[in-house]
Amino acid sequence: MSPDAAPLLHVDGVVKRFGGFRALDNLSFTIGRGEILGLVGPNGSGKTTCINVISGLYPPDSGNIRFEGRAVGGLPSHRLVHAGINRTFQVPRPFLSLSVRQNVEIALAYGGGRNGAADGDAILVSLELAAFADKPAGELNSAQQKMLDLARALATGPRLLLVDELAAGLNPAELERVAEKMKELARSGIALLVVEHLMGFIDQITDRIIVMNAGKEIFEGRLAEAARNAQVVEVFLGDEHAA
Repeated sequence: MSPDAAPLLHVDGVVKRFGGFRALDNLSFTIGRGEILGLVGPNGSGKTTCINVISGLYPPDSGNIRFEGRAVGGLPSHRLVHAGINRTFQVPRPFLSLSVRQNVEIALAYGGGRNGAADGDAILVSLELAAFADKPAGELNSAQQKMLDLARALATGPRLLLVDELAAGLNPAELERVAEKMKELARSGIALLVVEHLMGFIDQITDRIIVMNAGKEIFEGRLAEAARNAQVVEVFLGDEHAA
């Protein structure tokens, strides 16, 4: 993103509570068009809650979320998909009895026409799912179901893609292919917010990262810089490892 370009997504002071627990505590950041922003932190730090709030699964309790300059905080997920925001899930949720192609066709019918003419067959080819197009989604292995989850999201033509632990459980060859696909999407102008625990994968694909702890941002920058940050080291490794 150039210095003068307006951010695609602006998260400003967002709070999300569950009872007395603040899962997000005054969280603020931006994402530019074509940028890959990593969201990392220990379990329970608020990463997936952040994606859930941006994608409309949960409304924010306070703060603002703006997408392309428009306030979108609290809008339901289907309206956000039509606006250009979609996501993947840690555990994929395909229609198991429908074929791989039918899963993608539903996504195309649901959101693809509003955000550009996505090509379902091309998406399947690009994610190495074409050979399984006529198989029920329930017959895919876990890695293939993750790719189908991504295919369904891409079929709606998102301009912002929220990726929740897509790399978990993939073998090295699959990781390499997914990393290249993420970078290809970014080159096409799609912004990606990626939640992931695999630091090598995050380092390979991201322009910058945000480290979260207890619902707050504690660091923003490159992963190599985060590894030298005493607060980040303490959060991940404990007091005895902090300089």
